[in-house]
Amino acid sequence: MVTELRRSLGVSDAVLVGLGAMVGAGIFAALGPAARAAGTAPGLLAALLAAGAVAYFNAMASARLAVRYPASGGTYVYGRERLGPFWGYLAGWGFVVGKTASCAAMALTVGAYAWPRQAHAVAVASVVALTAVNYGGVQKSARVTRAIVAAVLAVLAAVVTVCLTSSAADAGNLAAGPEAGVAVGSGGFLQAAALLFFAFAGYARIATLGEEVRDPARTIPRAVPLALGIALVVYGAVAVAVLCVLGAGALAGAPAPLVDAVRAAGSPGWVPVVRVGAAVAALGSLLALVLGVSRTVLALARDGHLPRGLAAVHPRFEVPHHAELAVGAVVALLAATVDLRGAIGFSSFAVLVYYAVANASAWTLDSGVRGRAMAALGLSGCLVLAFALPLSSVVAGTAVLSVGVAVYGARRLREASVGDRHGG
Repeated sequence: MVTELRRSLGVSDAVLVGLGAMVGAGIFAALGPAARAAGTAPGLLAALLAAGAVAYFNAMASARLAVRYPASGGTYVYGRERLGPFWGYLAGWGFVVGKTASCAAMALTVGAYAWPRQAHAVAVASVVALTAVNYGGVQKSARVTRAIVAAVLAVLAAVVTVCLTSSAADAGNLAAGPEAGVAVGSGGFLQAAALLFFAFAGYARIATLGEEVRDPARTIPRAVPLALGIALVVYGAVAVAVLCVLGAGALAGAPAPLVDAVRAAGSPGWVPVVRVGAAVAALGSLLALVLGVSRTVLALARDGHLPRGLAAVHPRFEVPHHAELAVGAVVALLAATVDLRGAIGFSSFAVLVYYAVANASAWTLDSGVRGRAMAALGLSGCLVLAFALPLSSVVAGTAVLSVGVAVYGARRLREASVGDRHGG
């Protein structure tokens, strides 16, 4: 049985995989909730920078670790190798459950924009189609991602241009204070940053593909910060443009912020284009998410934390086909049956725990004062943002992570019992 993956991705492919995961539905949906939490335009823009800063520290930690351990699995592998099996498992569990929820949310976003009356059916069809694309090989996935990223960036550029050249644009909105009845404080700012972090949490997809990247010591450290930097510039431009037209108050109440922005800018003809762009963006995120989750499932299965059969690699396409089919089936089931509008908070909590383990792992590397300082900032940033999320998200995330811990403990006890019987 083939168990090794082919190294076929260069820098541009790796950057596009990361962009496909980041520049997705988050920018179309996260600005509204973040604006409600921040309360003001300056608060929202500051929260965007804070989220980008935490993402940058995490990206540097992930890049250093990926060079040392260029294998599929990301922080699951790093935590296992640097901190011990339990921490690797916790990271892997958090990633799989958090990102599986994200996959379903992205699929439902496709349905909501493409055909609202049949959102669940479209969501399931999207999962089936993209699972088939991933099954055909990672290079095919990278080519599809390239086309999706180009289309989404073109739509976002159009939104920025339409908004900033409109007579409705008012730069004064960028400095406006809170509107009546809006409470502003450090808690709101941190919660906004945590929500916006969700939109950045795709850069480590490059690290989870470490076993399929050519020359990982050179490719990964270049691709991760490059993808993150492009995403931050894009998000900043879109946030400024939308705020200039809507202001923080209207943005906070907008269910589809970019659609509302182009409509308020006096260009209703762009509304269908933005809706299509949102659906395509969600497809891009879903494609990259399923790709990353399946690789982490592969790594967990290799080490016996999940059924061994999920570690199989297709002899022709050289992809973890059993893992991809299993992930696709679970995501399709969730997309068909569950309303995951609250899944962003749950997913953010689990993923921030995942990156906390990554930063703790990076701390143990012999990387000098600068490397350790960045790891410490990343670790503290992840923990602060995780517990700044709504209480319901923190409780749900803690409960699901606890289930994973219980499963791990039960497995270790069973292994110890078997060892004792054999020893006796």
